[in-house]
Amino acid sequence: MEQKALAELLEQYPTPLYVFEERLLKERVRYLRSWLPENVSLCFAVKANPFLGGFLTDCVERFEICSPGEMYLCEKQGIPAERFVLSGVNKDEASMRYAFEHGLCGGILTVESVHQFELIRALSSEYRQRVRLMPRLTGGSQFGMEGQEILDLLKEYRDAFQVSGLPDGKEQSSQAAGQPDEEKLLVLAGIQFFSGTQKTSLKKHRKELALLDDFVDEVFAQTGVRVPELEYGPGFPAMYFSGETFDEDAYMREFFGLLRGMRFRAPVTLELGRGIAASCGSLITRVADVKCNHGENYAILDSGIHHLTYFGQFMAMKHPLFDLWPAREASQDDPVWNLCGSLCTTNDLLVKKLPVHDLKIGDVLTFRNAGAYCMTEGISLFLSRDLPAVVWRKENGESMLLRDAHPVWPLNGGMDL
Repeated sequence: MEQKALAELLEQYPTPLYVFEERLLKERVRYLRSWLPENVSLCFAVKANPFLGGFLTDCVERFEICSPGEMYLCEKQGIPAERFVLSGVNKDEASMRYAFEHGLCGGILTVESVHQFELIRALSSEYRQRVRLMPRLTGGSQFGMEGQEILDLLKEYRDAFQVSGLPDGKEQSSQAAGQPDEEKLLVLAGIQFFSGTQKTSLKKHRKELALLDDFVDEVFAQTGVRVPELEYGPGFPAMYFSGETFDEDAYMREFFGLLRGMRFRAPVTLELGRGIAASCGSLITRVADVKCNHGENYAILDSGIHHLTYFGQFMAMKHPLFDLWPAREASQDDPVWNLCGSLCTTNDLLVKKLPVHDLKIGDVLTFRNAGAYCMTEGISLFLSRDLPAVVWRKENGESMLLRDAHPVWPLNGGMDL
């Protein structure tokens, strides 16, 4: 962020402060789209940054929603329901009924267990609403189902399923091609697979894509159904720390080469969270105090680990990408500082032994690449400190307050008795 823009924000808003920048977000989406083959689209994982949904409607095809709260906020943000992917390991009946009653099942519903399938099937029948289902294939964690479970479901309910996403835009029953059967309320939209985040190993991608190819073939061999689409979470990595070396262009070139090399030829949707959102955000925090204890320099920030969490932070040993304001020249003789937050715990340590020139009370640090998860993963209720304000900075430089600084103490026992 330019120094002038930062100074303007500091005049308008108190620190700590999250800033998400439209320019950086759109640049990131354009970069990703420059690599996409023709039949590959994007799905944004809302959990990465729930504030961005309404600003991404022109940028991505779908929005993955993993909780009732995310469903309600996407509804409020005006995201069309046909672009929802209602996911999540815990689909409770109350929130699913809300989805059916309020027309929010027009997109895709993932299936993570036999229990989920039975719930969705029952509600679909009760409300007489057709639903497009994507069974989730497990990668060996609590998410999704074993391949054989999915195959057994497709075989057991073979006559109840239609298959969607055919090249001609029509649907067919699982038995044979033809016009949609109005009595068949369950539509097989595809298979979903996601195994983790921050994946820099192309070897792992190669193994997972081969697994999906084999599973799709097995579905056809055992059921006669051709899977119409794959939704794959590649877990593209974000770079958070100084000294990291990562050739993203080379990585993308090889990944999409692997994707093009699959036997599977139907559409693919890539589900991304930090891969889309990380680079657009910053946490701006101010130095509240400085001290030297037992020969160690400490700076107390008005933020902390309740506001900033980077994947792979490793006990504050890595140095995040940051900017200092007012800007100043660095030198080899700069003292090293331990940057600590405002929580009364020795764990509230953001960075150890960071060289900073002439650090003073009132200085401002901008931690970059904080656009994914940082604002929701921290222990926000601890010590009853206020939630930071959240600001959207438009491409023209104007700022929009998405959330004012919000007191936490009423949530932690400060109610009227």
